Amino acid sequence: MITDPSEVGRQGRDKTMVGRLDGKVAVITGGCSGIGLGAVELFVAEGAKVVAADLQVEKGAMLERRFPDSVRFARCDVTVEADIAATVALAKETFGGLDILFNNAGHGGTPAGVADMTAEGWDHTFALLVRGPVLGMKYALPLMLERGGGSIINTASIAGLQAGFGPLAYSAAKCAVIHMSRCAAAELSPQKIRVNAICPGLIATSIFGASMGLPREVADQMAAQIAEVAPKIQPMPKAGLPEDIARAALYLASDDSLFVTGTHLVVDGGITIGGAHSWNPSAPSPLLSAMGITPEQAEQMRAAMLAAGAAG
Repeated sequence: MITDPSEVGRQGRDKTMVGRLDGKVAVITGGCSGIGLGAVELFVAEGAKVVAADLQVEKGAMLERRFPDSVRFARCDVTVEADIAATVALAKETFGGLDILFNNAGHGGTPAGVADMTAEGWDHTFALLVRGPVLGMKYALPLMLERGGGSIINTASIAGLQAGFGPLAYSAAKCAVIHMSRCAAAELSPQKIRVNAICPGLIATSIFGASMGLPREVADQMAAQIAEVAPKIQPMPKAGLPEDIARAALYLASDDSLFVTGTHLVVDGGITIGGAHSWNPSAPSPLLSAMGITPEQAEQMRAAMLAAGAAG
C-alpha cells in the first residue's frame, strides 16, 4: 500500500507493483509546487509518465533529476496559448500520447472588489483560471482521441460554490470552471473523455501568500501557518495538504472513476457544511444570538424539551 507518495517517488517504484496509472501519460499544470507537485509525485508513484508544466524552471529541473524516467518539465505560462500547445505536444513527443490532463495552475488573481475592479485585473484572472484550462482541453482533445479516451481534471475551489472564500474575480472564475467542466463533459462523454472538477478547501500551499504579492519564499512559509490554523476552523481537525487533493485527482484520473463525469468533488475538510455552530457544540448559533438567546439558555431549553419528551 502506498502511504506516502512523495517517499515512494524518492526511493523509486517497486517494479512488482501494479500502479493505478500504469501505461498512462499525464500533463499537470502548476506541477512544481503545492497541489501540482503532490499530484506529480503521486501519479509517478502509481506508474504514470508526467509532463510537469510550470514557470518555476529551477524546480522543474529538480523534478526531472528526481524522476529521470518518468517526468519531463515544460516551462509553461497557461495564459499563453502557444505555451499550452507546446506542453501538450511534449507529452506525445516524449511519452507517445496523452491520457490525463490536470489543469491545476493558478493563483488568487486580482484581490479587487466591485468598486476597485479593473478590466485588466479581471481579464488576467480569467485568462489564467478559465481560458487556460479551456485551451488545455482543446489541445489535449486530439491526443486523447488517438488513445480512445481520457480524463480531464480541472482545479476549481470552494470559492466557486459559496461567497466568502476568495476575492470576487477568483470566485467567479472558479464557479466558471465548475460549470465549464460540466458542459465539456456533456460534449466529450460520447468520445469516452471524462471531465470533472475538484473543489479544494483551505489547503496549506503558497497560493494564499502569493496572491497577496508576497515573495515565493515568504509565501511558502505562510503555508505552515495555514496548516496550523485550518484544523481550528473546519469540522475535520486536520490541515488540508496537497496530497489530499492529489489523491482526489488520482481517483478521477484512474479507471476507478470510469463512470464519473461532469461532477465536482469537494475536498475541504467539511468547511462548507455550514457555520461553526453546525459542527461545534460550543459555537453560538447566529439565529439564536440574533434572538438574544445565549448558548447556556439554548442548552437549558434543549434539556427541558428532552425531559418533556421523555415524560410524555
